[in-house]
Amino acid sequence: MKPPYDITPSILQLVSSISEKIGEVNALFLDKQSPQLRKQNNIKTIHSSLQIEGNTLSEEQITALIENKKIIGPQKDISEVINAIEVYEFLNSYKASSEKSFLSAHATLMKGLVDQPGTYRYRGVGVVKGSQVAHLAPPASNVPGLMKDLFTYLKKDDELALIKSCVFHYEMEFIHPFLDGNGRMGRLWQTVILKERYPLFEFLPFETLISQTQDEYYEALAKRDKSGSSTIFIDYMLRIIDNSLVNLLNTNSQTLTSEQRIAHFISLGKTGFSRKDYMDVFKTISSATSRDLKKAVEASLILAEGKGNQMRYFLSTKK
Repeated sequence: MKPPYDITPSILQLVSSISEKIGEVNALFLDKQSPQLRKQNNIKTIHSSLQIEGNTLSEEQITALIENKKIIGPQKDISEVINAIEVYEFLNSYKASSEKSFLSAHATLMKGLVDQPGTYRYRGVGVVKGSQVAHLAPPASNVPGLMKDLFTYLKKDDELALIKSCVFHYEMEFIHPFLDGNGRMGRLWQTVILKERYPLFEFLPFETLISQTQDEYYEALAKRDKSGSSTIFIDYMLRIIDNSLVNLLNTNSQTLTSEQRIAHFISLGKTGFSRKDYMDVFKTISSATSRDLKKAVEASLILAEGKGNQMRYFLSTKK
């Protein structure tokens, strides 16, 4: 049975926006991250995802653990990080539609932290907020069947990967299949689903923005009990992904050469554009904008007309 949700105009707009940005990332070769940058992004992902669960270790301490250095901190927090490092090191070995792969990831992520990691819970659980039960999960006896249905949805449904990743994340949290580690598994598996369709998600730390909007994250998760649909959560997660791509493009546009920036802008097919239009694509390089455009004019890649604020640029027809 297909999980309940609606595709709203807002969701369609976000899917379109994300798709455009993914195209920009690929065109700018930002999906070809250096090993050092991949390492930094993995650190951010691990730090943010575990911070949501109350882990106290800093990015510096996580870096030290990745480099096999000893640190001082709570043993549970250290174990959580060591396990997460192992999971993200072998991220490409996980198959999104494989329940066996999913359970294997949980076994690694929760090793030494819970009894029988990598197995579904054997008793009832609830999510408590303050003194109240915010969510009462389905009975343990229902978990295997519900999870099997969810993986069937991943395998057979023709929905977009962007949507399916959000739906899986949400429905898994609702089912709450494990005694512990559900939150980090939901975020991890959304990454696995997205990465299979869009490799750039291997190093896009959208967990950072989730950790900065935790109240909204938990509120969007809680709406299922009231609405019976994951629509609100899909909208929330797509906004997180869209903003994460904005940050990626803004940060990495500074590392491109002027030639690479000009080549990308020309590939967009825009003509009759202004300096501001150029800056809207490369938002963090205001000081380099004039130099970029001057070089492009000198190389006859674009033509310039007008003066000062009235200057307009046009794509050259020169072959």
